[in-house]
Amino acid sequence: MASDLSSHLELGSSLTVPNVQELAASIPPNENIPERYIRQEVNVGLVDSIDGDEIPVIDLTKLVDEENIDGEELSRLGLACKEWGFFQLINHGITKQVIEKTKNDIMEFFKLPHKEKEAIKQLPGHIEGYGQMFVHSEEQKLDWADMLTLVTLPHKDMRFWPKNPASFRDTLETYTLKIRELVDCLYRLMAKDLGVDPQVMLDVFSGQMQSIRINYYPPCTQANKVLGLSPHSDGIALTVLLQANDVNGLQIKKNGKWFLVKPKPGAFIINIGDMLEILTNGKYKSIEHRAIINMEEERLSIATFHLPRTDAVLCPFPDLVNVDGELYKTISVKEYTREYFSGKLNGKNALERMKLRK
Repeated sequence: MASDLSSHLELGSSLTVPNVQELAASIPPNENIPERYIRQEVNVGLVDSIDGDEIPVIDLTKLVDEENIDGEELSRLGLACKEWGFFQLINHGITKQVIEKTKNDIMEFFKLPHKEKEAIKQLPGHIEGYGQMFVHSEEQKLDWADMLTLVTLPHKDMRFWPKNPASFRDTLETYTLKIRELVDCLYRLMAKDLGVDPQVMLDVFSGQMQSIRINYYPPCTQANKVLGLSPHSDGIALTVLLQANDVNGLQIKKNGKWFLVKPKPGAFIINIGDMLEILTNGKYKSIEHRAIINMEEERLSIATFHLPRTDAVLCPFPDLVNVDGELYKTISVKEYTREYFSGKLNGKNALERMKLRK
């Protein structure tokens, strides 16, 4: 029997909010958008883009040969995880056909009539389904986005999986399986960089959970006043992001400034989450990021999240605890996830509360 992850973790749910795709289509060009979407902080500390040579780009083909691992590329991977909290992954082995089919089915879903998408909307007490997340009060500022959230591991609740397009379910099953295999490969490589036994790393993620969030960001004539996704770090271990069309919008925060990321063709964007920062005793850093909106074009992306099973304990690998001791409280995956989902997205606040020394 399928089990719902949200009830298993007691995450609660998000308040129902207007559908942004419908809202965007209904607002006349010269009319202001509702006040709840206006975000004064959008343009604070903005830098247009990062120099392409600065963005960490990791070539997986240089790392996967266990007998002849590229030490320089492994060092680049470690530096990306420690200094940036994210990197672009190229030559990852997932075929163009799988990626393009996933992109196409996602785009086709959001072209469906609103009534058909509403058939799989979130239910009270659930985070899965079509709707929004992290909305806990009627006064809270809202993001300019609609989302479809689905759990893929350890169980699927098929009530929330679209039947249209007809290939959607099989496509997402194939895609998420390939992503799981890729993530296990990355865990082994990260363990090598950290000096941790790769099997110890994999044991932590044995029986791991996986979920996806498909993001739809409609265009907005007042794009410089809204946010598609509020600033936050991911409360999981590792995220794999695929941009589904050619509209950029992901920004990361580095040295107090926001940088626009321009994905390389065919690349995945990988980012470290809070749980991996805890497990590595702060050596790997979760990255604060947000999504901005385009004035004329929609943007779509799919984020695949990975975290240990709910009964796992989050504490540093012993090999990574130095004379300074552990930097974070010991907490279960279930407890941290519940803590993370209990409030609105707000930078790295959830992780900051876990620190033993401020």
